[in-house]
Amino acid sequence: MYGFLISIGVVLLIMVIWMVYRIQTLISVAKGSDKKIATTSNKVNAILFMVFLIGIGGWMVWYSVKEFHNYQLPIGSEHGIVTDRLFWITMAVTGFIFILTHILLFWFSYHYRYDEKRRAAFYPDNNKLEILWTLVPAVVLTVLVISGWKAWTDITGPAPDNAHVVEIMGYQFAWDVRYPGADQQLGNYDYRLTTATNSRGIDFTDKNAFDDFPSQSVVIPKGEPVLFNIRARDVLHSVFAPHMRLKMDAVPGMPTRFWFVPNKTTEEMRAELGDEEFEFEIACAEVCGNGHFSMRKVITVVEPEEYRKWFAEQTPFIKSNPDLVADLPVELKELAEIYINEE
Repeated sequence: MYGFLISIGVVLLIMVIWMVYRIQTLISVAKGSDKKIATTSNKVNAILFMVFLIGIGGWMVWYSVKEFHNYQLPIGSEHGIVTDRLFWITMAVTGFIFILTHILLFWFSYHYRYDEKRRAAFYPDNNKLEILWTLVPAVVLTVLVISGWKAWTDITGPAPDNAHVVEIMGYQFAWDVRYPGADQQLGNYDYRLTTATNSRGIDFTDKNAFDDFPSQSVVIPKGEPVLFNIRARDVLHSVFAPHMRLKMDAVPGMPTRFWFVPNKTTEEMRAELGDEEFEFEIACAEVCGNGHFSMRKVITVVEPEEYRKWFAEQTPFIKSNPDLVADLPVELKELAEIYINEE
């Protein structure tokens, strides 16, 4: 390791000495020295610009095509189609400008390299050109920003009344999932109520919490709106479901949300990909500590009938752990016992 660091230091020292020499040469030329302003290295550098453009440009095109299937994942939600369309329109516009400007950058560096027989043209300003290259980007960017803003306000705005609510809570280093019961109303929570047996900090003085239940995976129906209520218990996390084109930060003390409509079941996606082990998933897209890599939660998308059957089979928190409501006032405890004793 030390040998490697010493080698790097030697290389950097040689580069510094070379740069000092070049700077001294340029200073002497500026002072009127009779040294040649341009040497053979100037032509070599110009040629290398074109070699770099063609070589690296060609490699980028080849690699982008070769790995396209790895970064263009199949879409599993309706709004994902809108998101992808906006993404590729933005890529087309910005990619075209990027490629054009860099071709011109490298070509100009080669074509207009120093030549003793050529004088530089004096072109101080062009008002029409400046107005053109200001207005055109402004209009294009305005259209792109407004299109993105409309899509964003739709998926982060109020969900439809019939949306299936799922609470996703991030903590180091896992996701906890909570569903409302038949009343479709999640109970309140308070971080001060967090204990070993109540890891989500659910406030059981709110009767809406009596039928809330946990799940080891996120189960949602195809073709029906789903609302993710997102929060964090400790540090910043980020809910990322790539096939759903869903990404939303989980921020301590600041609940966020995201609604979408799945358009393919897990089984349909497996058939499409020819992969029997495929699973939709949630990952954490915010580095949150040493165990960040392990924050994965499976999303299972099923047909609506199968979802309703699964939903009806779930067991509320308080039925599995009656001690959660042992200290409630008498009237609330009586109501809680009805849920506990239900068959």
